[in-house]
This record gives sequence, structure tokens and C-alpha cells, in this order.
Amino acid sequence: MSALVPLLVGIPLIGAAINLVFGRRKKTQIVVSVASLTLVLVLAAILLVAVDTTTGPIAVAIAGWDIPLGIVLYVDVLAALLVMVSAIVLLAVLLFSIGQGAADNDEDTPVSIFYPAYLILGAGIFNAFIAGDLFNLYVGFEILLVASYVLITLGSTESRIRTGVVYIVVSLVSSILFLAAIAMVYGALGTVNMVQISERMAQLPQDIQTILHLMLLLAFAIKAAVFPLSFWLPDSYPTAPAPVTAVFAGLLTKVGVYAIIRTETQLFVDNDLNFLLMMVALATMIVGILGAVAQAELKRILSFTLVSHIGYMIFGLAINTPLAVGATIYYIVHHIIVQTTLFLAVGLIERRAGSTSILKVKGLMRAAPLLAVLYFIPAINLGGLPPFSGFIGKYALFDAGAQVGTPVMMVLIVGGIATSILTLYALMRAWNLSFWREENDSTETLERIAYLGNAPAASISTERRTIPRIMTFATAGMVVVTLSLTVFAGPLLDVCLRAGERITDGITLVQLQEQVADR
Repeated sequence: MSALVPLLVGIPLIGAAINLVFGRRKKTQIVVSVASLTLVLVLAAILLVAVDTTTGPIAVAIAGWDIPLGIVLYVDVLAALLVMVSAIVLLAVLLFSIGQGAADNDEDTPVSIFYPAYLILGAGIFNAFIAGDLFNLYVGFEILLVASYVLITLGSTESRIRTGVVYIVVSLVSSILFLAAIAMVYGALGTVNMVQISERMAQLPQDIQTILHLMLLLAFAIKAAVFPLSFWLPDSYPTAPAPVTAVFAGLLTKVGVYAIIRTETQLFVDNDLNFLLMMVALATMIVGILGAVAQAELKRILSFTLVSHIGYMIFGLAINTPLAVGATIYYIVHHIIVQTTLFLAVGLIERRAGSTSILKVKGLMRAAPLLAVLYFIPAINLGGLPPFSGFIGKYALFDAGAQVGTPVMMVLIVGGIATSILTLYALMRAWNLSFWREENDSTETLERIAYLGNAPAASISTERRTIPRIMTFATAGMVVVTLSLTVFAGPLLDVCLRAGERITDGITLVQLQEQVADR
């Protein structure tokens, strides 16, 4: 099984190189891209079953160079699960982008640039999830960020270049902080390998541990869009092409959350910043969802809900019990799938209605009933209505918090419930105005929501375009995946809870250290 681990990163990189060679052959690039992501999906599924049931966590020293000199890749249940889910999302969005490129004659997704950059983005994400040392994690971040710089500015419009510059500056600041933190960790401990860091960290004084802890959290919090470091996200994501926005919303912030999981549960076990994380989680939930309620443009609404729901994940990590970490992992899986699906649905709305402003879009229930369903199902799921996965994930988080039972924890649970209600309100208000409002219904309805007239992009309009079947198929497929999170919630939640228990008990790192030592 260990031979499969490097392929998770190697396959998309090789696919990207092939796509660059065949830059003028669109069909070849499509076949290579789909085949690469499909192979990664299959390998990740095989590794997930193996590490969960038979082999346990797998450690691979690349090129035979052992630590601390060599690069070690680690795959446990958490890493394998997130790689598999990421491959599903990347594959679905790739199909969506193929349809969009064919319909628009590749105006927004120039084929010679898009497919290589897309596979490099995937390679960076996969590398970050299986990185066994902080510097390789940094390399994973940089790979995906370089690719994202290309993807977020596709089309070279003024708005995309402007927001792309903001995104690049923020990402560079985060990377500099992360690199400085890595240097500090190496200076203090003589290693950047996560196993060795976890063993040696207790030798440092608590104040030094706290400084290192805060430095890494600050860098990862920017990448995860945790309040108040989330200011860049709502303006950056909505301007990109629909497929790019969907991938960014679903995956990029979760890589930052994943890094925080490793930091909190495995690197700084004896250095407790849980109260700070609780306060940050509450602020992220409340401020993010209040921002969503004040928006009139669908992609901005979803961008703010993305920020608010990062707060749930930080909430689970602040509790820092096996149940809470397992529930957080389940919620990450849920949010990756559902948030991506919603952005794809909004991409279809933009093509069908020529706008994503809820002040302008109306009458879609009669004109596009299937589109109404494709938006409605993931919207109520994200809002947390039972019996969907959003409700299951939130209930598991609240249950973990209630078991702790402190007054602060009760405040966070109330804040989480309020955020869920406001999420449902913001998304259902958009659904009601866009789908149920009749074409001749204008004056009275607009007077009731006149306060949204000054919201950013409230008057945005675009060209109406046809919706190719493959775009609808990809979105519908993702809706089915969101429903499967509910249908198979029991087995999936069990896997996540086992992952949370193993991470918090330190079993993963002990087994990985033994594997590396044996080699």
C-alpha cells in the first residue's frame, strides 16, 4: 500500500505536464484530466479502506531518505478521507467546466491554461493533506496557491485582476508568516517533522510553545478565512469563473482548517489555546452570517456563509475531545460537498437568468424547475434542516459541546443555533425571490427588500447563456452526493469518529514513528 501514497501527488503532476505538452489539443487535455482525477479517487478510496481497517496509518519516506533529511508522506484515516472527498469535488467541477468551456468557446476557461493549472491545484491540495512535515505542508500550500493565482484571474477582466491582486497579497502574507513559523520551530526543536515535533514540544517552556502555537495558528487562520482574518474572501471568490469559485469555496479554506486540526490535536497537545479558539469560532459564525444576510448577490451570500461555517469547524476543534474532533471531520466533509454544490447551482442560475442578484432574478420556478431543486436541496442542507447531513454534523458538534457543559460552551451552542437559523433565512430568502417571485411582481417585493439596494453587486447583470447538459449533470451528481451524506451518515460518521479518536489519542503519530524507524 505504501507505493500508492506518492501517486496521490504524482499522478496529477504528471497529468499537468502532459496537458502542457498537448496545449492545443482540447480533447486530449480533457481525457488526461478526467483520468488523472479518477485514478486519484480510486487510490484514495483504496487507501482509506486500508488505513481504517487493516494496515493502520501509512508512512512513506520518499526516495529512501529517512527523517530528518527526507520527505515523509503520512496517510491516516483523516488524510485519506479528505483526499477522496477532494477528488470527488475536483472531478465534478472539472465536468462542469468542460461543459462551460464548450458552450462559451473557452472564453472564460482557456483550455491551454485551465487544465494544467487545475491539476496542479489538485496536486497541491493532495500534497497538503498527506504532508508529514511542516515544510512539505508549506510546499503543498504554495503549489495550490500558485495554481490558484492563475485560475482566479482567468479571463483577465478588471474585476478579476483587482481581486486576484488582493488574494495574492493576502496569500503571500500568510505564506511569509508560515515560513517564519517553520523557521522558529526548526530553531527551537531542530526538526520540522510532525512526529518529532510532537515528541520534542513538551521539552520547551510554555511561553515558547505559546509563541510557536500562535504563529502557526495565525498563518493557518488566514488560509482558513477565520474572523477577523476573513476580510479577503467575500471579494475574491465571487469574481472568478463559476468552476473556479466552486473549487475554491469547497476546498481551499478546508486545507487551512486541516492544518489547524493537525496543529491542535498533534503538535501542541500540552499547550492549550482552546478558550481563544472558542471566542474566534463564535465571532466567525456570527459575523459571517450577518454579512450573508446583508448581501443581495448570490455568490457573495454563499461566500459569507462559507466564512460563518468555518466557525463551526473551529468550534469543534476548541472543544478538543475525540467526539468533537470526529464531528468536526464529518462537518468538513459535509461542507466541502454542499458548499461546492451550491456554487455550481448558482453558476447555472447566472447562465439561465443573466444575473446572480436576488433583486434581479425572478420567475425561475416556472422557467427552470430542475434548477430550483438543484439549489433548494443543498441550501436546506447547509441550513441544517433535519434529517440532512448539515443537521447531523451540527447536532454532533452541539452534543460534544453539551458534554463539556461549561457556560462558555453553552454560549457557543446558542451562537451555532442562531447561525444555522440565519443561514437558512439568507438562503431561503434568495430562493424565494429568485424562484417564486413572478415576472410581474416587482414594486411591492422590492420595497420590502429596498435595504439591499446598496449592497455590493446588487445591480449586477451578465449575458444570458444556454446551459449544456453536462453542467446540469455535474451539478445534479453533486446534489446526489450531498444526499448520500445523509443516507450513509451512520457509516461515514463512524469513520470520522474513529479518525477523531485516533488523532486525539496520539495513536496515529506513534504508529507512523514506528513505521519510519523500521525503514
